[in-house]
Amino acid sequence: MSQPVETPASTTESDRSNPGKEFDDSPTPVTDRDRKHFVLDTNVLLHNPTSIYRFAEHEVVIPLTVIEELDGFKKNNDETGRNSRQVIRDLDHLRSKGRLFEGVQWNDQGGSVRIHRCDRTRSFSLDLDIADNRILGVASELHEAGLHTIFISKDINARVKCDALDIPAEDFEHDRVDADWLHTGWIQMVVPGGLIDTLYDERQLQAESLVGHPATTPDGAEIENPVLLPNQYVVLVDEGDNSHTGLGRLLADTGHLIPVTGPRKPVQGIMARNLQQKMALDLLLDDDVKLLTMIGPAGSGKTLLALAAGLQKVIKEERYDKLLTARPIMPLGRDIGYLPGDKDEKLAMWMQPIFDNLAYLLSTRGSQFNDADSRSAEQRLDQLLATGRVVMEPITYIRGRSIPHQFIIVDEAQNLSPHEVRTIASRVGEGTKIVLCGDIGQIDSPYLDSSSNGLSHVIERMKAHPIAGHVTLDRTERSELASIAAELL
Repeated sequence: MSQPVETPASTTESDRSNPGKEFDDSPTPVTDRDRKHFVLDTNVLLHNPTSIYRFAEHEVVIPLTVIEELDGFKKNNDETGRNSRQVIRDLDHLRSKGRLFEGVQWNDQGGSVRIHRCDRTRSFSLDLDIADNRILGVASELHEAGLHTIFISKDINARVKCDALDIPAEDFEHDRVDADWLHTGWIQMVVPGGLIDTLYDERQLQAESLVGHPATTPDGAEIENPVLLPNQYVVLVDEGDNSHTGLGRLLADTGHLIPVTGPRKPVQGIMARNLQQKMALDLLLDDDVKLLTMIGPAGSGKTLLALAAGLQKVIKEERYDKLLTARPIMPLGRDIGYLPGDKDEKLAMWMQPIFDNLAYLLSTRGSQFNDADSRSAEQRLDQLLATGRVVMEPITYIRGRSIPHQFIIVDEAQNLSPHEVRTIASRVGEGTKIVLCGDIGQIDSPYLDSSSNGLSHVIERMKAHPIAGHVTLDRTERSELASIAAELL
């Protein structure tokens, strides 16, 4: 079943019903009364440097204090430094077109960017010696002048202050998705038992044969007129016998479901423990799926399954040249400060969860190590690292690279912004598979949440592409204690 595509209408219904109005597909100009003035906080520009161009027909107001704060970030070697430098370059480009303090129009829809000087002499209820309050003071000044003003910030506390000052305030919504309705990668349908038998007997099933049958989401919500997406799974339940079930995946661009049985042999000694893990392994081992996203709570097996499939593809099948694993450097709780040693020694502390999983997979439980071998799992891992078959990198060193013929795993991807995920995905070269894992319920970045992080963003944007797949894992399989803790605590 193909995904319906909505095309924007060039005219409104009122335009079509008015015979005296000539057809015109140019954008309708915004009147001064309808024109909005969006005051952007510093964190919005650091989150998305192109945000000044996301308010096409309105005015973007940047307080001078924001420019000063951007100047303090521009020397950083991280994403905030790069974003601040891009914003400054864009503002310098606009400056060549006119005076920024008077407002510079940048498109034919009337969109403009203006820098506000931040008047400290005006009476204001908050202390203007504080940078955040000076930024709020600009929004307050425009609001009191009768202009339709909206303060845009990713700082919850700043938006709360705006509410106290009776100033409309919003989060930056451009990259946000609805986390409550995020694509899960699979649905359940109640069908006649004959369809399940056909799926396994003929090794395929026309997706059209599922039309009209009841469908539900993993949490039991009913779906009206479901549209199957490429690489989406369907759990088929016999309407006459609940114990008679089947699992199929919509093969991209074919309109057919294929049966999913899972690997017959352990993958690096790992077997799927539940239905979602079976789906994940199916996509991980499919070389035609170039981008895979997996989300789930701690202990659901995201990283372990990804590493097991990566080792299988790199070492045993030799389908890829290297297994590259990366994690954002994001501490949990108070940072312990600078770490001694070279890059690899510093990185070892942050990559310890990856080391733990690899050591587990390279222990004697791994199927390819059943023969006599006196080496420990740590020795095997050291050998793989020394030969370059397994590579560990921080996200910082991904930019600027082209990475062909590698199996890439990005762990804790929920702590990345949409721009950072876009940067990583654009590094992928020919013959490379990339897997993004994370838990959108555990985000350590102060300006990201379950709706605005890069992992949620890529799940929603890539869900209809035939080379992409997604699975939501919802059960903790680490241990009995971990399962109980995840449920009760």
